[in-house]
Amino acid sequence: MPLVADLMAADVLAVDAGADLTAAVRSMDERRVGAVLVLDGERLVGVFTERDVLRAVAHGLTPDATVGAWMTRGPETIEPDETAEHAAVLMIHGGFRHLPVVESGKVVGILSIRDLMRSVLDDAAPRGV
Repeated sequence: MPLVADLMAADVLAVDAGADLTAAVRSMDERRVGAVLVLDGERLVGVFTERDVLRAVAHGLTPDATVGAWMTRGPETIEPDETAEHAAVLMIHGGFRHLPVVESGKVVGILSIRDLMRSVLDDAAPRGV
């Protein structure tokens, strides 16, 4: 079983809690990612995901909305030397699709459910091919 470090994305999109929500969503779209890590300096304080965008829109997104108002606070994290299997268990039982990777209190990456699936299905071909 691969380690989280082998599968995670190290090029993390991050903002502070006061960041403009619309600008953060534009950045997510440009980078084609489903989550932004929210930092206070180097300390992880939250994660802002596609689901948080949906909640903000459903509750009447205002032009001055910030990421901090809608982020998921205190997200579950994982260390880079943990197994992908452990990450999958955390994600499935926690009901989330993005897991910040933290080493010695510092963010070093993010792991998505897509990253995990890619490792499992690496040798599989699409149906009909």
